Amino acid sequence: MFKTKPIRPDVGAIDTLIGPQVTIRGDVVFSGGLYVEGHIQGKVIAEAGERAVLTLAEQGSIEGEVQVPVVVINGRMTGDVHAFDRIELAAKARVQGNLHYKVVEMSAGAQLTGRLVHADALPAGSPSHDGAALPEAWATADA
Repeated sequence: MFKTKPIRPDVGAIDTLIGPQVTIRGDVVFSGGLYVEGHIQGKVIAEAGERAVLTLAEQGSIEGEVQVPVVVINGRMTGDVHAFDRIELAAKARVQGNLHYKVVEMSAGAQLTGRLVHADALPAGSPSHDGAALPEAWATADA
């Protein structure tokens, strides 16, 4: 796999790169650092109990639910995001969906069409406001 220096020290190394010419149709399960410049149509899920960081580049897009401890978005995201630790929305982020988070950072210019739902607002394992259950890893993720 790819081992590169971190873009930001707190984000971590990139283990997997999905390049700009790649489209994945189906679910992606990973651990470590996943950097998406291409397109994913399906769920993006971190391995249970593993440290994981998803970075969506400006030219990248995801259509589907995301369940990852740390999510950095600078591209187009359509679907709900469950970040067990933190979500960062960069200036070019365009998100349509609800963001479930413990900590959120939003840069000027980022756009969100959906709701921000803080982790403490709902007990772990309880149904969310829209009727979907929160991921099990929410209660057990090691931040």
